Amino acid sequence: MSEPIRLGLVGVGRAGWGMHCPEVANKTDMFKFVAACDIIPERRDKMKERYGCKTYDDIHKLVLDPDVEIVDIATRSCDHYAHARLALEAGKDVLLEKPFSETYAEACELYELADKLGRKIYARHNRRFEEHFKKIRELQKSKLLGDIYEIHITRNGYSRRDDWQTLSRYGGGQLLNWGPHIIDQSLQFLDEEAVIVSSDLKHTVAAGDCEDHLTIVLRGKDGTMVYMQISGGIALPCPEYEAFGTKGSLRVTGNTMHLRYLDPNNPLDPPVADPGTPGQTFGSSGTFQNAKPINWIEEDIERAPEDLSIIWKYMYDDYRNGIPYPITAEEALHVIKVIDQVKRGTPFERKPR
Repeated sequence: MSEPIRLGLVGVGRAGWGMHCPEVANKTDMFKFVAACDIIPERRDKMKERYGCKTYDDIHKLVLDPDVEIVDIATRSCDHYAHARLALEAGKDVLLEKPFSETYAEACELYELADKLGRKIYARHNRRFEEHFKKIRELQKSKLLGDIYEIHITRNGYSRRDDWQTLSRYGGGQLLNWGPHIIDQSLQFLDEEAVIVSSDLKHTVAAGDCEDHLTIVLRGKDGTMVYMQISGGIALPCPEYEAFGTKGSLRVTGNTMHLRYLDPNNPLDPPVADPGTPGQTFGSSGTFQNAKPINWIEEDIERAPEDLSIIWKYMYDDYRNGIPYPITAEEALHVIKVIDQVKRGTPFERKPR
């Protein structure tokens, strides 16, 4: 194996320290933190103590460090565009925590700049590798549930949140927080061809001035519908996924996926419409009944062991071995484009800074 990629971490907070560091802990043959940057001295000290790396209080200094190959940006959402641009202009490659940027225009600028300078920029859409999501994609293709014509994706709970993620000036709000993950999955379900049918953003129970409840409905080229809901204002949580097909359905709650589908070994004849007058009692003449009894197959599938940190291996394989990173520029841009369109004309649209 080639030598580890030398990382410079910018932002040693919940994402940088709490996610990125643990995710590469068992990948020391692939990655090495050689530098870290944070405005809080104690956080710099923790990085130096754990990794023996250089530390900086200013990103301008870190991006000029010749030992850094990839700048790992895990700062507040409002800083992602500026920090990524600084790193690219300094000749560095970039791993960018979600959201990729706050606006579609900024995201396009970053990819255009990376192309112009011959640099790489990686979008960290790690929820692409959730086991339940991958299983539903598999079921879409296998047709076990028939043609899946509607999918619901939900991430909700009741949270009176009060951190910077509730403040628009820092790029807060659920659309930029959970939104990139769920929109990315939705676009994958629709093979990246989708139009926005409707959307709604609300501020319900959190502090601040951002949306903490949102719904988005997308329609694919073949008519498949995806309904998204992300909320911090719902006291009774809903299933994380539901999918409805012409031969069955599924529902995901916690670690369990429950499936109910027609027996593929005993296919049913197509129903034939009867134009005659039905009986006077509901159900007496098949009005709301199946022509013949249906023998459903029901099964539960427990979530397989999940490793969202595999996205780091994919980045390593692209950077060192030339194996294409699975999240393309077009896919990352599509996510931000949807976010832009959903916010446009709402009270939550980004104000000029």
